[in-house]
Amino acid sequence: MKAWVLKSVNQLPEFCEVPVPESKEGYSLVNLTASSLNHRDVWITKGKYAGIQLPCVLGSDGAGISEGRRVLINPGWYWGANEDVQSRAFRVLGMPDNGTFAEYISVPREFIHETPPHLSEVEAAALPLAGVTAYRALMSKCHPIPSHKVLVTGAGGGVALFAIQFALALGCEVYVTSGSHMKMDRAIGMGVAGAVNYRDDDWMDQLKKMAGGFDIIIDSAGGDGFRHLVSLSNPGGKIVFYGGTLGNINGLNPQTVFWKQLSIMGSTMGSPRDFAEMLEFVDKHRIIPVVDEVFEMEEWDKAFEKMEQGQQFGKLVCIHS
Repeated sequence: MKAWVLKSVNQLPEFCEVPVPESKEGYSLVNLTASSLNHRDVWITKGKYAGIQLPCVLGSDGAGISEGRRVLINPGWYWGANEDVQSRAFRVLGMPDNGTFAEYISVPREFIHETPPHLSEVEAAALPLAGVTAYRALMSKCHPIPSHKVLVTGAGGGVALFAIQFALALGCEVYVTSGSHMKMDRAIGMGVAGAVNYRDDDWMDQLKKMAGGFDIIIDSAGGDGFRHLVSLSNPGGKIVFYGGTLGNINGLNPQTVFWKQLSIMGSTMGSPRDFAEMLEFVDKHRIIPVVDEVFEMEEWDKAFEKMEQGQQFGKLVCIHS
């Protein structure tokens, strides 16, 4: 079968022939019809990921056919019994286990789920990793209700867009930040109440004028700007971050945090329960993942290049021949 295999770091995966996975006890073979790219895949190619074992077929997101059913794969394996935190055995599909950038994959049956019927193969492939990450950060951690004002930073990324869609589906008043006016306009088109450019010196003042303050903030950046999110939070507010692309958090005022009774939480991926509930939510609200561009399998290297440029709004999806 054809697959995209990473053979060494600091280079893109290679499109080559590899053996079809063998059937094992408790596993099922999935004929993959589509997969999607995550920043995790790019970071692995750069060697910026723990426990890299090569060669490896990358890819965490995949949809396909197994035993006559349309299915998608939960990419978070062996979470463990504690809903609050993943176990030491937890790992993400696509490193060290061979992932979804292939024509076939062998998956433990417990991680195979039926695809929500309203989703196409492309849409289904865009859902798993970003969808469960957004669901846990927003829903499991923050328990939003329609009266809440929600701020999502970095609109355009897959997790951020799902957080926006989930909050809008609940009837929340949603605001976003972005470094691109195009992405701000696209977010407005999705139904958010307001958008600001975080490159503006007064972006925090703009948000305060628009919304007053926020009950929930979902962040992926961290960095020095994180302290402004504390200022933007309403008393009793919740801030959840699932990434740290801007590095360490400096200048955080603890007095503001405890006086406002804020909850600041980290979140990673999601448990099997989070994943199952996320699928139910997507099915109930007929949520359609935002897809930026679709690539043929032979051209999948172009998706890596596009993600490096950071211009996408939504997921980059690969159609498997």
